[in-house]
Amino acid sequence: MTAWTMQNLGEVEDLSPANGLGDVLEGRFAKAALGLEQTGISLQRIKPGQRLPFGHTHSVQEEIYVVLAGSGEMRVGDDVVVLAARLDALRVAPGAWRGVQAGPDGLELLAFGAPTGAPDAEMDAGWWPTD
Repeated sequence: MTAWTMQNLGEVEDLSPANGLGDVLEGRFAKAALGLEQTGISLQRIKPGQRLPFGHTHSVQEEIYVVLAGSGEMRVGDDVVVLAARLDALRVAPGAWRGVQAGPDGLELLAFGAPTGAPDAEMDAGWWPTD
């Protein structure tokens, strides 16, 4: 392994269409492209007015979400956190359920984590309350 790697996140493959989420967001996960061993990073662009159709949690991994553009909300457990300013950073602890939805202009985020290599994530398609 070299001492450094570089990758434009916009050029990482968008995995959303292959996972049935292309109408909702772009999801560019750069762990492999950067050769990351102890961290993870993804670029997520949620389309205007859309929400991820599931909530998720990690048993060990802490995550940080940084707003690059747009606005929206992150539901963390029963709390709703407004993401309204460029460079807002939100830390979500292990064990906390979370989900995100975009405002009228969409929402562009960087998500950082420290995957353990062992299965750590749980997803729930019925997690969002019905409106």
